Amino acid sequence: MATSLAMLAGVGACGSSNSSSQEDGNTLTVWWYADEGSAESKGWNQTIKVFEKKTGKKVKFERKSFEQIAKNGSQFLNSDKAPDVMESNRGNSSAGLLVTQNLLSDLGPYVKKYGWDKIVKGQNQILGKYTSKGVIGGNTWYGIPTYAEMQRVYYNDDLFAKYNIPIPNTFDEFVSALAKFKENGITPLSEAAMEYPLQQLWWQLVLSKADKKFVEDYQLYKGKVDWNSEPFTFATNTIEAWLKAGYISKDVSGLKSEDAFTGFTNGTHPIFVTGTWNHGRFMDEAKNFKWESKEWPGANVYEGGTGNILTIPRNAKHKDMAAQFINCALQPDIQNFIGNAGGIPLTYDPSAIKDPSLKVMIDDFKKVASKGVLGYYPDWAGANMYDSMSSSLQQFVNGEITGKQMLDAYKGYYDQGVKDLGILD
Repeated sequence: MATSLAMLAGVGACGSSNSSSQEDGNTLTVWWYADEGSAESKGWNQTIKVFEKKTGKKVKFERKSFEQIAKNGSQFLNSDKAPDVMESNRGNSSAGLLVTQNLLSDLGPYVKKYGWDKIVKGQNQILGKYTSKGVIGGNTWYGIPTYAEMQRVYYNDDLFAKYNIPIPNTFDEFVSALAKFKENGITPLSEAAMEYPLQQLWWQLVLSKADKKFVEDYQLYKGKVDWNSEPFTFATNTIEAWLKAGYISKDVSGLKSEDAFTGFTNGTHPIFVTGTWNHGRFMDEAKNFKWESKEWPGANVYEGGTGNILTIPRNAKHKDMAAQFINCALQPDIQNFIGNAGGIPLTYDPSAIKDPSLKVMIDDFKKVASKGVLGYYPDWAGANMYDSMSSSLQQFVNGEITGKQMLDAYKGYYDQGVKDLGILD
């Protein structure tokens, strides 16, 4: 790494403001694309305030779009326009690809200096560490997660009470609740197929029949992926059955994630399976009815992982300051702030979390992470899989292709995506 640890000064709450001699600037450039209403975005905004107060430095923040980072990030990072700190999607096809292009800094010395590995522990480390070929779970730190996320099921308690339907605790009870809402003329699941919601519901159904070996074979290429195995066929057949039963509207082929969010918050649909990144927005926007969230009923493996990582680009001009900023985001005050904003902090003081339901959500993630049964997301394993999978899923919803044809298409995207990453020999 270009920056010598010998040049790092003493560490305060966020780190010392005494940066190295080659870093005499007073302004840190930070990019992220997290939604403004998300807990992590609120937490990082709070980090800016604390960082500026503690160090006397200034932060120049620029909100980018996900597409800007995903499609044009390498061009920015390979120029003198690179920021000092950048949010990056984690996984082989995003941060891993940047690693293979030598666009990110090795954060190992900073991890050692600040003790970040004592905060980001166990399975939470996997998405920050990469091999030289860009595969998650390697030995080199290229990014630091400062929060976590997982899929949860959000229930409209008022509608469940109105139709005398109990909140499900098992998968059978979940399916029974879907049927009872449909009997009452209500399409129960708020969904969208143009973007991630239905793709992620399909993956959670896959993971409900999966195990650790399945995840390692799919995400870490440790074994052959059998696209005719039960996890894939169960998920695909279940989506097809729920479409035919009217538990999911066929109109979802033309809907985006925000449509699904609104379909739940306006009370049209009583159930929304989505990530905890929406929890803070529910707290702010779903105020006209009582709601709660629970983990997916009856799964072996759960969709999610640590959140997007904060990286220091290789061409960053203020690497020591950038490390101070990241260290600030991992401190207890910021972690507790993220927890109270509706996010999942990586470390927190339970007595500092005000809402009991948030403690449940945070503890659910800790339980899953401690068991090592996080299954990440389906498009991480290969390049350009997200758009291709969404397109085929829309065709499946519209009845243009069968479930078998969709899985065959997914296999093709996976094989080509892994090949394009150049990961395997």
